Amino acid sequence: MSDYEDRIGRTIRLELSDPDLLEFEAKVLQATPEGIVLDRSAFYPGGGGQPPDEGTLTFEDKTTSIIGVQKENDLRLIPALGDPLPQVNMTVTARINAPRRLALMRTHSALHLLSGVIFRDFGALVTGGNMEPLSARADFNLTEIPTGFKETLEETCSREILEDHQILTSRQPREIALSIPNIIRTATNLLPPELEIIRIVDIVGLDTQADGGTHVTSTSKIGQMTITKIENKGKGFRRVRFTLS
Repeated sequence: MSDYEDRIGRTIRLELSDPDLLEFEAKVLQATPEGIVLDRSAFYPGGGGQPPDEGTLTFEDKTTSIIGVQKENDLRLIPALGDPLPQVNMTVTARINAPRRLALMRTHSALHLLSGVIFRDFGALVTGGNMEPLSARADFNLTEIPTGFKETLEETCSREILEDHQILTSRQPREIALSIPNIIRTATNLLPPELEIIRIVDIVGLDTQADGGTHVTSTSKIGQMTITKIENKGKGFRRVRFTLS
């Protein structure tokens, strides 16, 4: 569905079709201390465990820091307290905090790779998770784990990273997407019932699942992954923590 247009309210979303887009121009539709609404935006608003982007808006000779993003009826960029606000209909130059975005893309892709490995090798689903730039945790419904699980898991993930699997995205109507075997990798289906078009992230040859975040384009771009801790959360749940170098 190459002609599909991602939107939140009045704002066209750019980051899902082009996650490497880190600078763009846009027209201001609304500007208050509570939020700035643009006609187009590459700021990821957060969701699925991935934090929202940060960055700046530049207009005339002024710069406003964007410290968060919220999605309600519109996608609102949250300005730093006291920073100047652009005028409605003004064109601004927006810049995403590039090191932070890239770190989150790598981390999100690493989470998918991890869940793909654990699902393939142990049949376990994700029950929770969270990420920060270059570190994350994921919970799985793993009742038992073998001796040496931590070391084996790290070796397997490292091998899959080096395999340089392509990471592709596509969109499908809900009925078609949900007919794909194991497309939902969480123990509970978290897809909003009103969502008619499903975005799919495919680590080719390893993992395919519904997802709405930003990712790198191949597993080799994830970098070195270290499994730092395996925690027993009780009742057949294990928490896996990892970092990226």
